Amino acid sequence: MADMTPEAASALLRGAGIPVTRQRVQIACAFLGAPAHLTAEQLVARMREQAPGLARATVYNTLGLFVAHGLVREIIVDGGSVIYDSNTAPHFHYYDSRSGELGDLPAEALRVSGMPQLPPHLELEAVDVIVRVRSRG
Repeated sequence: MADMTPEAASALLRGAGIPVTRQRVQIACAFLGAPAHLTAEQLVARMREQAPGLARATVYNTLGLFVAHGLVREIIVDGGSVIYDSNTAPHFHYYDSRSGELGDLPAEALRVSGMPQLPPHLELEAVDVIVRVRSRG
């Protein structure tokens, strides 16, 4: 995965309306440079290698901030596990139930036709499709 430069990360954060801090830039550099699917704990482990003093709570709080500002998406999988997706463009996912791997399927790989009639007080926020797979054998 290609890391993002600190300058690019700072510009991305500013553009999203997020105050720039050293820790947020470090996390953005490690996670937002290329499409990736990581749990919070996987990102904590990655950050321990790159920024050993960074607190676990800082990673969790920053992920929440990134979600709130549209820089990453939360994907809910088996039993409520959350995987963070750095690709916010429209696309679908496959989830390998044996390995726990989440991967991208291009938006054109599936077609969703029609949307449900929603109560008047609700508006459509997103459509998430996860194709569950498992390795043969």
